[in-house]
Amino acid sequence: MHSTRAMAERAVDLCVALLYEEPSAESVARLLRAHGERAVAEGEPAEDAGDSRAEVMPVEGVRAEGVRAEGVRAEGVRAEVARAEVVRADDVAAMREAAGRLVEVLAAPGTDAAAGLLNRILADTARPPRLTSHGGASPWHVHVDAHDDVPWAEWFLASSAMALAVLLADHQRVPGGLCASAGCRRPYLDLGGGSPRRFCGTRCATRERVAAHRARA
Repeated sequence: MHSTRAMAERAVDLCVALLYEEPSAESVARLLRAHGERAVAEGEPAEDAGDSRAEVMPVEGVRAEGVRAEGVRAEGVRAEVARAEVVRADDVAAMREAAGRLVEVLAAPGTDAAAGLLNRILADTARPPRLTSHGGASPWHVHVDAHDDVPWAEWFLASSAMALAVLLADHQRVPGGLCASAGCRRPYLDLGGGSPRRFCGTRCATRERVAAHRARA
């Protein structure tokens, strides 16, 4: 279970990884795990995902386009079924498309434009709010996707849009932006008070200040 801010931070981190780096099923699964999601890349040993007791592999009969699969966990001579959330190459491609729509929201020129984009995303992907505990694996929390077994991209877009929409309503401003450094342009989250941020971090801000100083000299 995540706070709205944590969900938005996860959304931005995934957007950066998916659109501004060279994503793979393995790298996306690692990032999802870093944000508290249970995720493994297809064929990835579970010990690489933090579980040294098992290897997670697809099971015949699991829906090909789904993102949650069953895996086999071997403990001595006994094997039992354990849930695994498998990230595949086609999931990464679909998540890249979703990330593009979310970055458009953060790049919006104002609150009205961002709200309009979020409304379109929510109309396309969000379903009536529902409570889930993922079969008892987590505390009860709210989802706005169709069900617990939706593809990663659908979950990513619906949950991220809802988080950004709540933050926009709470702060009455676009909850982020794109870095003003021409060589960067990566998205960032902006929930602070005062003047809106212009850069994704101190490195880009420092680089631009140094460049402006040199241009004046």
